[in-house]
Parts: sequence; structure tokens; C-alpha cells
Amino acid sequence: MALFSYQASDLFRWITQKDDFVLLDVRNRTDFNRFKVEGPYSIKTINVSYFDFMEIEDECIGRLPDKKTRIRIVCAREGSAKYVAEILEKHGFVDVGFLAGGIKSWGNLLVPKLLNPGAPFELYQFIRPGKGSCSYGLLANEQMMLFDPSRNIDFYQDFADDRNCRIVQTAETHLQADYIAGSRMLSERTGARFFANENDFKGAKLTYTPLQDGADIGFDGQGPPVRVLFAPGHTPGSTMFIIDDACIISGDTVFIKSIGRPDLGGKVNEWSDYLFATIRKVAAMDGGMTVLPAHFIDWSEANSRLNFAESLKKVRSFNKAIYAIDNSRDFLAFIQENMRDQPEEYATIRLVNANLKQVDDEQAEILDLGKNECAASAYAAKQQQQV
Repeated sequence: MALFSYQASDLFRWITQKDDFVLLDVRNRTDFNRFKVEGPYSIKTINVSYFDFMEIEDECIGRLPDKKTRIRIVCAREGSAKYVAEILEKHGFVDVGFLAGGIKSWGNLLVPKLLNPGAPFELYQFIRPGKGSCSYGLLANEQMMLFDPSRNIDFYQDFADDRNCRIVQTAETHLQADYIAGSRMLSERTGARFFANENDFKGAKLTYTPLQDGADIGFDGQGPPVRVLFAPGHTPGSTMFIIDDACIISGDTVFIKSIGRPDLGGKVNEWSDYLFATIRKVAAMDGGMTVLPAHFIDWSEANSRLNFAESLKKVRSFNKAIYAIDNSRDFLAFIQENMRDQPEEYATIRLVNANLKQVDDEQAEILDLGKNECAASAYAAKQQQQV
């Protein structure tokens, strides 16, 4: 078999189908440890640096499995993976592919999942495996509204075009710190109305419609209601959106197995009080509603359909120790016990998302790479200690 390139979507399909292959990551050890390919099932992965293949080729070949094994190579940009693929072919490996676009194509991959088949409207979850994040699309009467879109705006435009829809609205649950948001870019390209909470976006150099707590920002009666629910804590302007009184797009406030961390803005005491009040409000909400989070820690949070969607009742059960806290002092103690350093790039990303700083595409790719660190959980704190 001749060498071939493959797409990030192919890699995700092979992983979810549990295909038998070995993923060879030829980036350096530091980059590999910072951000690697992960999925809902285990992946046989070997990390051997591209530079090692240049210097000690035979030794590197000796670290690989049988030459009949299907090898899929990933690198930073694509060229190094192709170079290593050619070395493997020379040594007799018969099924070798390299990832087109490098690791950034995996980082930008969006996987659409229909959450409500058979309903009079369509609600999609766009899973971003490389970031551990989710955005959402609501479709009704040839109109589409997006929630927390990533900077991969071509994907959303193509998705809408394929379904004969117009992107007419886009909304942010908060001023994102862990990835470059796509709402501003989508609004500029399509003319879509951009909704955001003034408590986060005041001072931002962009055009948006301020959200009002309790307002319905749906499609003017041509689709399900989309109710705005202010939920300060992760940020002062954190917002949730309740669709058709059935689904909660919860942003970084409520996760399936954690809650949003309130320390990213450097005001942990003040924001912790806000978050405690919000969590008490969530504790009293209808447990039958489905939580649709903006992030996940890992794939153990996915359901049998590989969606990240769970009833609020079960979410409260998963996090019962948090929801059982009945005073702000103990809640702050919990937050302080689970605080950890935020990535250095978060401060820059916030400025980019407020349009207070401009970066080129290459800088944006670098800033946007890597999993999110937005949850306040003992699990996440322990992970940092193990690094």
C-alpha cells in the first residue's frame, strides 16, 4: 500500500470504531505530554521524536511493532509525519498514513451529534475532542443559532449550508479564556446577531447585543424558546441558556462531573461567592432538564451515544459533595483546595476574544492548542500534581 494522508475526522472514526492501529506521534516529548490525541476508547500510542528518526533511524524502527501493523503518524504540522512515513515505507512497513495538517487539524476537529432526533427542531452538539469542549447549534425553520462556537467558522458555515440554513444568531456563555471564540468572526462574516453578557464584555472592542436575564432570544416564535439565565461565578458574566424548558446549555458553570472554577480572573474570594449563589440556584432547578456542558474532563463523562449530555438530577448526584455545601465559607475552602495554575496563554486569549489584541493565524493556532483547564475538581487538581 502506498503512503497516504488522512484527515482528523478519519482518525476520530477509527478510534470510535475501535479499529486496530498504532498511532505514532513524532513530536518532542514536551509537546506530546502537553497535548495528545485522546478519544472515547484506548489508543495504542507510541511517541518517538522526529529528530530521533533523523539521528538514530534503525534504533527508532526497532521500537515499532510488526511491519504489517497499521501505523498512523501525527506531527506538529504534517511535514515531519510524512518524512517519518517515508522512512517506515523504506523499512518495509506496508500500511502507513500521516495526518494532514498536523496536530492542529485534530485540535480544530468538530464532531456533530444530533441530540434530539424526532423533535420539531434540531439541537446539535459539536464535540471538539482535541480541546475537551463542546459548542451547540439550534436549527429551526431554516435558521441556525450557535452557542460558544470555536474559531473553526468554516465548519459551522458549511454545516449550515448543507442543511439549507442561515446562521442568524450566535451567543457566548462567557468571555472565553481557554480557546479563541468564533462568535465575533461569524457575526462579521454572516451578519448574525451576536449576543453576550455585558458583565464580561463591557469594554470589548466588538459589536454585540447585551443579554438580559430572563429574556427569550429564540427565533421570534419560529422555534423553541431560548431563555437567558445569568449564572455568575466562573466569570461575572457567565450565562446559561435554557432551550424549550428542557435543555440547559450550561457553559463553564455546570459540568457533568465538576463545576466551573471561579479563580481564573484572580478574584477567587469574590467570584466564589457568586458561584456559590449560582450553584444553590442550580440545586433548586428541575432535575429532569438535560445539562449540555461547554467542556468535559475526559470521555468517561460521555453517554452510550458518545454525547456529553446528562440529566441535571444525575449531574447533582455525581457532584453531591459540592451541591451539599450549604455555606459560602466551606464552598470557598473547596475552591481553594482545588485551585491550580491556569495556563499562561489564558490572559492573552481573553484579550483576543474581547478584540483588544490581534494575532495572526499561526499565533492563534498556538494559543488555541491544548485541553481546557476550566473545571474546579479534585480530579483536575490531582492531574496537575502528577505532571
